Amino acid sequence: MLKFEEIYHRAAENKGGVVELELLLPEIPLSVAVAELDESRFLAEMTRCIFQAGFSWRVIEQKWSGFEDVFHGFDVNTILGLLSEEWEEIRLDKRIVRNNQKISSVRANAQFIEDMAVEKGSFGSFIAGWPESDLIGLLELLKKRGSRLGGNSGQRLLRNVGKDSFFLGRDVVKCLQDSGLSIKENPSSKGELKAIQQAFNRWHEESGRSYTHLSKVAAYSISSS
Repeated sequence: MLKFEEIYHRAAENKGGVVELELLLPEIPLSVAVAELDESRFLAEMTRCIFQAGFSWRVIEQKWSGFEDVFHGFDVNTILGLLSEEWEEIRLDKRIVRNNQKISSVRANAQFIEDMAVEKGSFGSFIAGWPESDLIGLLELLKKRGSRLGGNSGQRLLRNVGKDSFFLGRDVVKCLQDSGLSIKENPSSKGELKAIQQAFNRWHEESGRSYTHLSKVAAYSISSS
C-alpha cells in the first residue's frame, strides 16, 4: 500500500504546491467542543443530512429556517413530547420538505440521542470520546441505532458536528483503490470497511495527521478541482 507521503506529494502537485494545499485543509475542532455541543445541534445536523440525501442541498438550505421553526429548534425534549396530532400538522407544513419517512426520523433520532445520553452521560461526550481508530464502528452504531443515518448521511453528520473523521467520497475511494486496496466504488461490506479503517490508521501513524486531513488530502490527490 502507498505511504501517505506519496499521496501528499500528489495532492500538493494537484493544488499548486504545499503551501496552497495546507491552506485548503480545515481547522479541526477540539474534542471538548464536540463534547459540549448541545443535543439540539446534533439532532439538527442529523435532520439536515437526512433531508439533503437524494434531494437538492440548495433547497434544504433555503428552507432551513423553516425547519428550525417547525421542529422547535430541534430541542430533544420538546420533540419527544409532541402529540400525534402535532406530528400530523408538521407533515403538512409547507415550510419544510414534506417527506413522511424523513420527518419520522426526527423523532426517532431524538429518542436515539436521549437513549445514548442516558447510557453515556451525554450524547456529545459519546461522539467525542469514540476513538478515531474505529470510526467504522461508530458509523455502524449510527446506522443501527439511529434512523436513516447509514452511508454518507452518518459520515456527513460526523463531519458537520466537528468529529475528526474520514469521508468516503468518490475521490477518496479512488485514492484508496490506487493505493492498493481491493474495494468497490461504493464500499459497504464489513471487510471493505475494515480495510479502509486500517488504511487510515496506518496513514495516521505515519503522518500524525488528523483523519479529516488524511481524507481531504486523499481526495485532493485524485482531483485538481
